[in-house]
Amino acid sequence: MGFLRRLFGWDDTANARKDIEADPDERDPADLDASEREHELEVLRAEQDRLDELTQRQLRYADYAWQPPAQGGERRADDEDATDAK
Repeated sequence: MGFLRRLFGWDDTANARKDIEADPDERDPADLDASEREHELEVLRAEQDRLDELTQRQLRYADYAWQPPAQGGERRADDEDATDAK
C-alpha cells in the first residue's frame, strides 16, 4: 500500500495529494485560467513532438482533401422490380 501512496503522491499523514491545495474554491480564477492555458500549450507541444512533419501536414489539410463523389444513389437494382410487381 505504501508503494501506491508514493507512486500517486499521497501523503501518509494527511491522506491528501501534495500538489492540490486544501480548498480548490479559494484559488484565484486568473491563476486557474493561466494554469489551464499552460497545460494546453504543453499538450500541444507534446503532440507536435510526437508527430512527424508529414503527419502534421496531413492533419492540417485534411479538410481540403478531395473525396470522390458518392456512387450509385438511393435507388438500387431491385427497386424497379418491386414497383412493377405491385
